[in-house]
Amino acid sequence: MTNSHAGTADTDVALAAVRAGADVVRAMYGRRLGRIDKGAGDFATEADVAAEKAILDVIRAARPGDAILGEESGRQGAAEAERQWLVDPLCGTHNYASGTMLVAVNVALRGGPAAVADPFSGEVFFTDGRTAHVRRQDGGEDTPLTPTPDTRLVDVNLDPPFPSAPAIRTVGLAAHPDFGAHFRPRAGSTSLALAWVAAGRRAAYVTDGGNLSGSVHFAAGIALCRAAGCVVTGIDGTPLGPSGRGLVAAADEETHAALMAMLRGESHAASATSPAQEPPS
Repeated sequence: MTNSHAGTADTDVALAAVRAGADVVRAMYGRRLGRIDKGAGDFATEADVAAEKAILDVIRAARPGDAILGEESGRQGAAEAERQWLVDPLCGTHNYASGTMLVAVNVALRGGPAAVADPFSGEVFFTDGRTAHVRRQDGGEDTPLTPTPDTRLVDVNLDPPFPSAPAIRTVGLAAHPDFGAHFRPRAGSTSLALAWVAAGRRAAYVTDGGNLSGSVHFAAGIALCRAAGCVVTGIDGTPLGPSGRGLVAAADEETHAALMAMLRGESHAASATSPAQEPPS
């Protein structure tokens, strides 16, 4: 991709945009919000729309020639634009609408910098495309993201559809006989979990789906994980891309191999945890 802007400047745009969205999400939390029905049980709230507008205002002001793909507003900008921003203003809308503070605000420049904000902790996870850090609300130095499987917590997205079934069943992962010996499942239903994998707070994240490499929901989290050194593939172990399906982001090769074996219904002999340790509750 041709990039006429300095990487650091694009990182600053991503950070400013994701903060603008997070400010709106935080400010509107707890209000009685109107909903926009998307069908199949999915919906957006007024907060999704307002947060996306705030994000787009920042990007348009800083990069007027760039295209944008927004979760709520769709594609905008010149079709021939070489640069495109991917925007998910509120990942975890069902959580948010039910009063649960497990959500993420995602902004990514395709093939470049990206940022994921936790509106309620004040943390912003970001990458310049090469390294990955977290910036906390209380200031101080940015902390490098360091993935580790030590927590043994695996976030599994249980939201349908599940296009890889019956060959691969994410919903059955926790029922695999080897899973409980090595891991403990979590189901937060937000792509914030990808930032947690990069930060070492989760051992892995697993979701079914189509090609997620250019998804507004996952692009920023995938960029974080890759820059932090995680193992990132499709749910069948193949590279992400147009023919890919789903996503497995793991802290290390051993965790990834164990999960891939379980997803295929196989037994994984190598232990992902020490035999002397009990998995966390």
